[in-house]
Amino acid sequence: MSRDLSRKGKGSHNRQKARLRLAKAHVQVADQRLDHLHKLSTRLIRENQTVVLDDLNVSGMGKNHKLARAIADAGWRLLRTLLESKAEIHGREVKIISRWEPTSQTCSACGYRDGKKALSVRAWRCSACGALHDRDINAAKNILAAGLVERLNACGAESRTSVLASGSEAGSHLNQGAQPCAA
Repeated sequence: MSRDLSRKGKGSHNRQKARLRLAKAHVQVADQRLDHLHKLSTRLIRENQTVVLDDLNVSGMGKNHKLARAIADAGWRLLRTLLESKAEIHGREVKIISRWEPTSQTCSACGYRDGKKALSVRAWRCSACGALHDRDINAAKNILAAGLVERLNACGAESRTSVLASGSEAGSHLNQGAQPCAA
């Protein structure tokens, strides 16, 4: 439809009609997306006490020319906003984990961090335990595990300990955002 509009002469009556047709099509797509996101967010909040999300760098991901349109069409920020507002209404909890958690690099079975993988790698085998993982399902398990882990430090302040951190990295993830103890 936008190509049809671009072919019409400037200021013509046919251009005005094509512009209105295109505007109606955009409104219809936006309404369908909003309806779908409302239904999805309502279902997720009703079925779960806690919903855990990954804090994604959507603007950075939008710079990937192969994925930009799909990312923009998904409406991830709107879904997060709807989930947070409906969770508050229904007494549920939405937790957001850091975008720096290596959820797709870590084996959900044994916790071994296997390193970065290209986006084209959709399934991989853990070199430590031999478990075969679907990239998205493994990341979802790790996101849930990281979101459900909360502890109190010695002073009683909330701190987040990374479930995914292993070895010497664990120290860098402990007590992020927690106030130091005055004692």
